[in-house]
Amino acid sequence: MGAPDVDVTASTEWWRGLNQAKATTRPAGEAEALIAEHLRWYPKADVALLARAYAVADHLHREQKRKSGEPFIIHPLAVATILAELGLDTATLVAALLHDTVEDTPFSLGHLAAEFGTEVGVMVDGVTKVDRSMYGSAAAGETFRKMVVAARDDLRVLLIKLADRVHNLRTLQFQPPHKRVKIAKGTRELLVPLAERLGVYKLKRELEDLCFEYLETEEFEHTRERVDRVRDETRYETDSVATALRDSLASFRVKADVDVRPRHLSSVFHSGSPLVDLGPSATVRYLVVVRGGEQNAYLALGAVHGRWQPIPAKFRDFIASPKYNLYKALHTTVVTESGRRVQIIICDGRAQQVSEYGIIAEIHERTGRDGRLVSGRTTDPEWLTRLLRWQEGASAEELLEGVRTDLADSITVLTVNGQILTLPEGSTPVDVAYALDNEIGDRFSAATVNGRLALPSAQVREGDTVQIITKAEPGPDRAWLESARTGKARVAIGAWYRTRAREKAEGDGRRAVAEHMGGDRRLIEAETSGDLIGAARRAGYVTLEDFYVAMGYGQVTPEDVLVPSPEEKPEEE
Repeated sequence: MGAPDVDVTASTEWWRGLNQAKATTRPAGEAEALIAEHLRWYPKADVALLARAYAVADHLHREQKRKSGEPFIIHPLAVATILAELGLDTATLVAALLHDTVEDTPFSLGHLAAEFGTEVGVMVDGVTKVDRSMYGSAAAGETFRKMVVAARDDLRVLLIKLADRVHNLRTLQFQPPHKRVKIAKGTRELLVPLAERLGVYKLKRELEDLCFEYLETEEFEHTRERVDRVRDETRYETDSVATALRDSLASFRVKADVDVRPRHLSSVFHSGSPLVDLGPSATVRYLVVVRGGEQNAYLALGAVHGRWQPIPAKFRDFIASPKYNLYKALHTTVVTESGRRVQIIICDGRAQQVSEYGIIAEIHERTGRDGRLVSGRTTDPEWLTRLLRWQEGASAEELLEGVRTDLADSITVLTVNGQILTLPEGSTPVDVAYALDNEIGDRFSAATVNGRLALPSAQVREGDTVQIITKAEPGPDRAWLESARTGKARVAIGAWYRTRAREKAEGDGRRAVAEHMGGDRRLIEAETSGDLIGAARRAGYVTLEDFYVAMGYGQVTPEDVLVPSPEEKPEEE
């Protein structure tokens, strides 16, 4: 949606209404639920600020409607409410209420920052789309780039984007069918992995189920019906396992809360279990939240394994080796007396908060009772740092393709020096080399994986030890692009070849100009005198290098732009 055609300099009524909105201190009825939820988390929060932000957003969007025909303001209000339910700070809720104003109304970013502060301005700018008329088909990629660069300064930008997409998917039925598929597919490819990287599983699960519903509608309905039936038919069995689990923990004197957690539908369907054979263990997990520190999680594990036979291949210790998104817990699958497999997750109280809220749990800890985020930075996720390093050299298309793979499921590999690298599944030794450094990647010659020579295209696996062997001169193989998995490797290889091609074009172009001018001596004289740079700029090129490159690519010829010297002009008859 574009900004409405409003002449803000001439519209006295428009400005009068805006000034009245900015003076608001009491919440409108529509915003009361949002403010009540925020006060539940932060009893001393600035209610007047939230009320003013809502009033301004309501005024700015007053003429706009959603596809459903409802007033547009319900969208930013819903986005802010989603974030309030997650316990986000006041500034984030203000930014959520105003997140579409710069993009869709005459309200400028400068106005917004002046009224609500730089902190809010940075977040709103981060989620504002780039101008499609300027970027064309690259707009989606450049918008994503803008968002992740803004996240370098404030990760809350990504949280607003996720909440924005949750509400858009909740109301996706009002979009035409082709847009439903496009939006759901883009969400599954980019935003679901982003939510997982941030550890915000509360949003990730809902996003996954909404995408599942719109992309695989028939399978979604069958899964929902089957899961509901299984849960109803096995409720007694499920409750019995929970009771036995509590008894086992008590016998080991482990204080803990046991909760039966339903698996969301997308997780059930994509787990690989045939729907016709679905049992209770495929539809629920048991969560054990121990009191005290992490050491009590291992005591609880002893109680579980003392009662039921564990399946060794299904045990994962994410406390000793935390996941990339701060998640720390013990996962085990056991076989009960009835022969059923049961999945059990064990963690402490803080880890349970992290398992639901991810990076938001850290924001909670740094937010006072007044809803203000205290000074200091939120932890920079390692995956975001990697992404920011290579995105600058990527085109919009390369960026989106690289992000799709880099945010996918990850593996951990080690170098022979003991360095730990996190890479997407399916990565190769070439990806490892570029993960270490672009120069190492460019000089890649060979690799060993667990002591054995491996092809550049071989896939490395979880826990592999990789040694990279380099050559003296750089020179990546273009064929590596067919197997390289990471965005960093693919962008670096492409950039190396583009640089070489540009260098060759520059040399070819300079030689063409020299030949046209009658030799290198005259070329150098023209370069030194400034005549050539003048000709280049008249032709639309800022530097001589750009001019020579265009010449080398055949985009312009010497005859098009260069006037022969007097000695070279033919004599008039």
